[in-house]
Amino acid sequence: MGPAARLAALLALLALRAGDRAGAAARGDTFSALTSVARALAPERRLLGLLRRYLRGEEARLRDLTRFYDKVLSLHEDSATPVSNPLLAFTLIKRLQSDWRNVVHSLEASENIRALKDGYEKEEQDLPAFEDLEGAARALMRLQDVYMLNVKGLARGVFQRVTGSAVTDLYSPRRLFSLTADDCFQVGKVAYDMGDYYHAIPWLEEAVSLFRGSYGEWKTEDEGSLEDALDHLAFAYFQAGNVSCALSLSREFLLYSPDNKRMARNVLKYEKLLAESPNQVVAEAVIQRPNVPHLQTRDTYEGLCQTLGSQPTHYQIPSLYCSYETNSSPFLLLQPVRKEVIHLEPYVVLYHDFVSDSEAQKIRGLAEPWLQRSVVASGEKQLPVEYRISKSAWLKDTVDPMLVTLDHRIAALTGLDVQPPYAEYLQVVNYGIGGHYEPHFDHATSPTSPLYRMKSGNRVATFMIYLSSVEAGGATAFIYANFSVPVVKNAALFWWNLHRSGEGDSDTLHAGCPVLVGDKWVANKWIHEYGQEFRRPCSSSPED
Repeated sequence: MGPAARLAALLALLALRAGDRAGAAARGDTFSALTSVARALAPERRLLGLLRRYLRGEEARLRDLTRFYDKVLSLHEDSATPVSNPLLAFTLIKRLQSDWRNVVHSLEASENIRALKDGYEKEEQDLPAFEDLEGAARALMRLQDVYMLNVKGLARGVFQRVTGSAVTDLYSPRRLFSLTADDCFQVGKVAYDMGDYYHAIPWLEEAVSLFRGSYGEWKTEDEGSLEDALDHLAFAYFQAGNVSCALSLSREFLLYSPDNKRMARNVLKYEKLLAESPNQVVAEAVIQRPNVPHLQTRDTYEGLCQTLGSQPTHYQIPSLYCSYETNSSPFLLLQPVRKEVIHLEPYVVLYHDFVSDSEAQKIRGLAEPWLQRSVVASGEKQLPVEYRISKSAWLKDTVDPMLVTLDHRIAALTGLDVQPPYAEYLQVVNYGIGGHYEPHFDHATSPTSPLYRMKSGNRVATFMIYLSSVEAGGATAFIYANFSVPVVKNAALFWWNLHRSGEGDSDTLHAGCPVLVGDKWVANKWIHEYGQEFRRPCSSSPED
């Protein structure tokens, strides 16, 4: 069985075979890592090649049809063409009995489209699944929420935060890329199907507006239409309690599709409701954003994300400083690391240029074939969740000598033992479309956590390396400590997760803000308690 056949079998089963580099990602998880999204460009390029061949075939066929049309038309336009001429009479009979039948029933058109369909079916197994479309749509809604983005602006390709009358540009792309009516309809429909009318309504409104502007134009690739958008938007408004809007949109629908009995019944229903409750005519239903029960700190978290990691007043705090750090290690004596103290309680430090560009690129390259959907601990299990959108891979230091050097550097800088089992293998993470990780602790907060399977205690410290830059978003936000750190390429962020007593530090609750624009990669080194007894001893004060 060849590599392509093996890949097809794996994708058909939606399963991963351990150690099989070709099967490192399952369909339906494309949206959860930008590197997987980038790989989807390859099948689309192949599809473009198929479409180009189809178009060339069709152009040749249409040229031939045009030739036939011009030939017959010229005979009809020539008034001096008598059917009394037996040659002309014969060709007329032949055309009507044979030629036209051959033209109408030509197999060339069906052969061209069959080749296109066959080629598509061969590529289909490598294409994103419907779950990816849903995940990508939810990502746009997430960015809309966290960064308070205007839907109309997003549809035009503009990333603007709108608060009241104030408009702030969060990112200015070099090239504007606008969404089509059908694009907006698909985002709105994903929200609609989830019963999320808070998000469905603005996206469907934008879809309706764009469909109205292009009504009568036919686009082969569109799945939705003005009627579809009006239908969904009307019912969304009804579900949200705005009956008057639902009625107005339903009446508009009937202008385009007057024979639709279901919509006609809806109009009668809405008219009756408004007649029974006249106040509904002017009522403006306030649609509440869907609640997230597990996220009690949503406002703080999103506020910190909106700063994009900016810390404008930190320079005013004298206890925060920058220095060259050697940690009294011979390893760093000739090449100290630039250290920036970001915060004191919790103690958070940023080490600038901790890795080089080539090292960061190599780490990403080593991890990419093994990336799988990131999971979180849920009781004794580990599961993929909506509040963590990324893919991750674990790299042993035996994979490449550079990883051994990296461990030595981390150990020299922190003074901690980073060899297993006293630390975990390097975890490399690539975030997806709007990729994020909502507020969480790195250390275990339950005695049944899978972290204790290493039998080396809890995670005492986190050492996180930024392996890439991003254009906007993606900051690391510390919720209770009320500050955020932007993505700084090649820098490393270090903090203690536990007090010296071994108790978890609640101020280390942190989050990875959604990536607004860019491809975010990080590498995590989690260091455990055991093995650090004499490197970070307990204090006589239980508060330390």
